[in-house]
Amino acid sequence: MGLSPVKQSKGGVYRAILAGACLLTLSSEVEAAESLRVLLSADVPRIDVRADSSLWVKDAKGRTQTLRAPVQVVAAEAGFLLNGVRMQTEQLTLRGGEQGLTLTFPRLARKSNGASMSSGDSGMEIAVSGVVHLVRKGKGFLVLNRVDLEEYVKGVVPAEVSSTWHPEMLKAQAVAARTYALYQQMLSATREYDVVATVQDQVYRGKQGIDAGILRAVEETRGLVITYHDAPIYAAFSSTAAGLTEDAMNVWSKDYPYLKGVECPFDLMSPYYQWKSSFKIDTLEQNLRQQGFSVGTITTMTPLSFSRGGRVATLRILHSGGELVLRGEELRKAVGYTIIPSTQFAIESIGRDVVLSGFGAGHAVGMCQWGAKELAELGYPFSTILQYYYPGTELQHMTLIKAPIPPSSS
Repeated sequence: MGLSPVKQSKGGVYRAILAGACLLTLSSEVEAAESLRVLLSADVPRIDVRADSSLWVKDAKGRTQTLRAPVQVVAAEAGFLLNGVRMQTEQLTLRGGEQGLTLTFPRLARKSNGASMSSGDSGMEIAVSGVVHLVRKGKGFLVLNRVDLEEYVKGVVPAEVSSTWHPEMLKAQAVAARTYALYQQMLSATREYDVVATVQDQVYRGKQGIDAGILRAVEETRGLVITYHDAPIYAAFSSTAAGLTEDAMNVWSKDYPYLKGVECPFDLMSPYYQWKSSFKIDTLEQNLRQQGFSVGTITTMTPLSFSRGGRVATLRILHSGGELVLRGEELRKAVGYTIIPSTQFAIESIGRDVVLSGFGAGHAVGMCQWGAKELAELGYPFSTILQYYYPGTELQHMTLIKAPIPPSSS
């Protein structure tokens, strides 16, 4: 495949991609019936549930009943209220008809740091397949969706990227999403859920946005996962790397041999390639204290060290109580991921407002979504794209893999 003249200067990178390409003939005969526990929301005081037919309800002791939908479920002492009728149980399982369930959550206040909230927050409605589990916890309850893995992937892809993107990029996203979910599931035995339906893991919006292109991408990659030494990888991905992807060690202090930085000059068309943002210094002070940091009135904030990709690895914050050294990702978490899109930034000014200018969006570890989009448009298949962003990996059917090994830490 020839390269366009515009891309000739990046020929070395493209040759590296081609050299790493190894198209695998993978069997699609085995249809896995894996299911996943997705945490939609926590601390929910009430929820409205609709179904296309009657609603089937089971409590923790296995007792069942059928109710006419819609049903409002409210957290109550030692259990729940279903349309005002008390059920003394710590857990409920809800199932609808062929069209699944539609859940409507109450509108809650947004967190002060601008952090993304779960699918069930802010008065959101979500339609899901599978079953829904409600688990009493504290003053409210957890809302979990147990759903077939492939149905889950269908709900992730259009939430993470546009369904209008190139089919090969959609396939790459489907395989990455499936791999990430399977990796988390294999390590989640002690948790009540496998993944969270937000950017904390990967965004899942149930049936929303699923169209013919999404269905085709998921079906044509059904069961395929990215592996390293025959185990599913931690298939991290983010929006826009803006030059280089990042080593996982520099971001999370964990060493994954397949999450090493690679050149990524492919995402220039991303709307997040360059940005400018600001936030209140007192908001940062407040959020740092809420996260357990001892900090007074902040006077200065200076980048202390940088990663190989030019991202802020650590910052020195001087305040009335002394000095605090933060990782770049800790600053993003404290201020809000939407306010500081990436750690590739410079501090333009600091007063009561802090002004930043930067490049890229996300942690930049693993696959760059906008870079993968351009590579797909240039004619590279999804397998090649994945093997470029996850060096040393291969594609296998999920029935052939073994459990992952947790990463080593610094």
